[in-house]
Amino acid sequence: MKKDIDMNIDIGKKIRELRKSKKFSIIDLSQESGLSTGLISQIERNMVVPSIKVMWKIANVLEVNIGYFFDEDDENIEEKIVVRKNHRKSINTNDSTKSYELLMPNLNNKSIEFILITLSKETKINKELVSHKGEECGYIIEGKMKIILENKEYILEKGDSFYFDSKIPHVYENYGDEICVLVCAMTPPSF
Repeated sequence: MKKDIDMNIDIGKKIRELRKSKKFSIIDLSQESGLSTGLISQIERNMVVPSIKVMWKIANVLEVNIGYFFDEDDENIEEKIVVRKNHRKSINTNDSTKSYELLMPNLNNKSIEFILITLSKETKINKELVSHKGEECGYIIEGKMKIILENKEYILEKGDSFYFDSKIPHVYENYGDEICVLVCAMTPPSF
């Protein structure tokens, strides 16, 4: 016999609180998501259970993943604080020469990103500079790397660290024959 599971998750309350924290009115959320104001109001008052498609639209506008709305308040506190080395989340990008692992449980409503980056030796051929708002700092754990900031280059090796304004066009490159591993903190999160 199947046992009913009592889920005391107030999705409507979470949507309302997040919407208000981002200074969105119901009308703003309606216009950005393409959902009716009536539907949003009913969801927030728990009169209607939203479909996954509706949840995705709301989550996309409020800049969270759908899982945010299902996090239980009584969740294991350790899982909100500790990330075990064999349970890190990988961040996939279209650049296979760099791998990223999240060193924090998630990025939901966080103002900082903490990641482990591994640069393969093939990154030497990648010269595309990027820029974004925020700040970055890092510490080299293993190997050597080059940071290009606009038209300046900096060579760093194991034990060195760096900090810069992310608005400066930049790129990380491996500078050795072995992999380079570093930990970085970025604010605001870019992933």
